[in-house]
Amino acid sequence: MRSCRRNALLLGAALGVGCSGTPAPAVDAGPPDLAPSNALVAARRYEYQVPPGYDPARPTPLVLLLHGYGATGFLQNAVYGDFAGFADRTGILFAWPEGTQEAGGGKHFWNATDACCDFAKSGVDDVAWLDAVIDDMSAHFNVDPKRIYLTGHSNGGYMSHRMACDRAGRIAAIVALAGDNWKDLARCQPSAPVAILQVHGDADDAVKYEGGALYPSARESVLGWVKKNGCAPAADGSPLPLDLDTRAAGAETSIERWAGCQPGGAVELWTMHGVGHVPSLDGRWPEAIWAFMAAHPKP
Repeated sequence: MRSCRRNALLLGAALGVGCSGTPAPAVDAGPPDLAPSNALVAARRYEYQVPPGYDPARPTPLVLLLHGYGATGFLQNAVYGDFAGFADRTGILFAWPEGTQEAGGGKHFWNATDACCDFAKSGVDDVAWLDAVIDDMSAHFNVDPKRIYLTGHSNGGYMSHRMACDRAGRIAAIVALAGDNWKDLARCQPSAPVAILQVHGDADDAVKYEGGALYPSARESVLGWVKKNGCAPAADGSPLPLDLDTRAAGAETSIERWAGCQPGGAVELWTMHGVGHVPSLDGRWPEAIWAFMAAHPKP
């Protein structure tokens, strides 16, 4: 087990998430533990985890977790109710890359959309970087090409949308928590349907549920995918809301699903009523979002 790093403690304090009592995931590091398979991975580290009982002869799903702006993969895993532990128990290959650190020791970020979060205009190509991580994991492990998934919070949610737009041929599904697509949805031109789960608190004061000047609302993000995935225009409400936030009373998360999508193109919107930018999540969260991802491999 790894002890909680100082930067994770500082970021946890800022986000209202502590490390005390939260087990750090037991992980392997990317290079140099494995010989890097491409130049991007040789120059930039990422972390990964291989589940017990991994069978090299069996294609195995891969999930990438993308942290929020100013966070790290280590902290994001804690916010996500320990997805690493869930992946370990469920037999999922799991990786969490780090975004680029701003100059002068600033915050880590993903260059996802014009809204978030390459504020210094570095132009770093994070689509290519995440491609390289997937390529590297696939070079070393038997990654099922039909079951490659991304999930991220805030800036990581934006980046998940960006990958679905730009790499629709290889990404089966994304789960974006409090992160949106391009404001100009014409900039998202997927080559194939992608299963999309948008999760957003309607009391979010950082990335507003109703959208902002540079980013669409949660519903606009979803409706853009409804059109791109060829779904029916009207959603079906779920009679069974979910209880995902430990601070909110009762089952705070309502579910809307769009039917009739092209194969591989499911779309859902989960609205967390009364919940802010950083939900209080526990082990129910990994289980819930994995159920969505697992149900939507590439056709």
